[in-house]
Amino acid sequence: MPESAAPHVPPAPAAAGLGQRRWTTVAFVAGIIVLAFNLRAAITSLPPLFPELSAALHLSSAALALLAATPVVCFALFSGVAAPLSRRFGEERVLLAALALLAVGLLLRGAVPGLLLIPGTALAAAAIALMNVLLPSLVKRRQPAQAGWLIGIYLLSLSAGTILGALVAVPLFQVSGGSVRLALGVWAAPALAAMLAWLPQWRFRTVPDGTATQPGPARLVKVWRYRLAWQVMTFMGLQSLTYYASASWLPTLFRDRGTSAVHAGTLAALMQLGGAGSALLIPVLAHRVRDQRWLVTLAVIVSAAGFAGSAFAPLSGAAAWILLLGLGQGAALGLAVYLTMVRAPDPVVAASLSAFTQGAGYLLAAAGPLAVGLLHTATGAWTVPAALVLAVFGGELAAGLMAGRARTLPAAEAGAAS
Repeated sequence: MPESAAPHVPPAPAAAGLGQRRWTTVAFVAGIIVLAFNLRAAITSLPPLFPELSAALHLSSAALALLAATPVVCFALFSGVAAPLSRRFGEERVLLAALALLAVGLLLRGAVPGLLLIPGTALAAAAIALMNVLLPSLVKRRQPAQAGWLIGIYLLSLSAGTILGALVAVPLFQVSGGSVRLALGVWAAPALAAMLAWLPQWRFRTVPDGTATQPGPARLVKVWRYRLAWQVMTFMGLQSLTYYASASWLPTLFRDRGTSAVHAGTLAALMQLGGAGSALLIPVLAHRVRDQRWLVTLAVIVSAAGFAGSAFAPLSGAAAWILLLGLGQGAALGLAVYLTMVRAPDPVVAASLSAFTQGAGYLLAAAGPLAVGLLHTATGAWTVPAALVLAVFGGELAAGLMAGRARTLPAAEAGAAS
């Protein structure tokens, strides 16, 4: 419906004085940095502590598997509500509310972990799902001329939080004297800091383009009618499945094989570091070629080799193997995101394909950490779960080879809009 916002709410800083515009830009960039830092740290800090959580909270392996799958399920369920909320309240305000939800969820799981570990994690992950969608969108709308370097800053800060969460989880637990509450709740501090940094954005109310002229939900194309959309979604979903299965369970696998808790966390951080670099580089390479199938093949083979080496090769080479895994996973993620954009001929189809790949893809991905955890419980070993993940890499390659061919979906005018 047409927006009826009060006229005193500015959509963006346009006519302010030079000094005010500079302050507004500085505040916006600072907000992006601290907000992006919070998008993964609270999630990647959990797997290195799975054995400690199991011992302290008397969690079964099935409960740990459910905990590992919870963030991915929430990403699937709550990503779709970001756009309607932003049309109603504005992207800046929804992001501030999401930061508040994130802080509350992390405080709850830290305060009463025995009862609220999974519900608190679910609340935090739901908030992250909203921010995943809205922050890149807001950057492009508020600062279109600087969107490139601002998205780069966003990705670097996100990567820093991802790496730091895995790296310091065990040392924080040990320094706190084995306090599960502190190890879980400490991540509310950066969320609260991000809330404070984002407060200046409350006065702005940026809404998606076309809100005033398109009643009801944004116009979407029924992309699920096309095989190409399913191929892109399957590639995205299986890539995410192998990533979250690896990130969730490799720290425990390494510890079961004999590494220390701190070293297992360091290896997990190394995987994230490798992924951060290749995820930034691969879209640049993909843009230079018309057919991305050879890049897909390289990314998946490198990922599978890194995973196999991490699971089965001697521990002396674990750092090299998991770095290789991270490089491949990051490249595959970058390709999945790139294919979502390049296989769409116009913005309407791009939005529809993105919504489809994120919603259905994350639901598919949630099966990974859950299945690996349950198979490990059933077999008492890592051979069968690792073999399953390696088999999924085969499916990822098949889907990627189909999605990587130089084709596009029909334009919005040619497809059926809903």
